[in-house]
Amino acid sequence: MKVKVFDESHEKDLEKAINEFIEENEPEIIDIHFAVSNSMFAEEQIFCFSALIVYR
Repeated sequence: MKVKVFDESHEKDLEKAINEFIEENEPEIIDIHFAVSNSMFAEEQIFCFSALIVYR
């Protein structure tokens, strides 16, 4: 069993990274965990989209 972690600042970038990983490696996906966090910097809201894929 292995894990792969993705971390992107935009949800579309996360989607693209996950799809490329699956396409290039054709892993047997066991589970996918998603998380979203946000914070403020000055008056700008910053998002972090992440995913952990458990696979064989």
